[in-house]
Amino acid sequence: MKEVDHEDGGDRALQERLAKLAGAIEKKQADSSESDRRQAEAAAVGGETGKAMALGFRMLAELIAGVAVGAIIGWQIDRWSGLSPVFLIIFLMLGVAAGFWNMVKLGSGKTPNRMMDADRKDRND
Repeated sequence: MKEVDHEDGGDRALQERLAKLAGAIEKKQADSSESDRRQAEAAAVGGETGKAMALGFRMLAELIAGVAVGAIIGWQIDRWSGLSPVFLIIFLMLGVAAGFWNMVKLGSGKTPNRMMDADRKDRND
């Protein structure tokens, strides 16, 4: 077997290469931590936007559901009673009112679960 002769020039070249690689690794880690911080900030902003969109879609669904249920109930009562548009109009207006009422409750944040949580906090204080 051949023995490897470590000369000073070879060791110096390896040391320089090692220092260069260590510097590159440190630079990459610094860039990575900066990139991670930016992604975390973007995720926080995106999370708030997602919550707002979810609330908006839920409000829209509440309004549509109220109008649809009111219209269906009014239409069915009109079919049974023979009075054509009377109950449809009445229950359609009630459905719109119920939809808006649900939207106000959602927007104000006074849902039953939140009110119960607030009561628990008051009792614990």
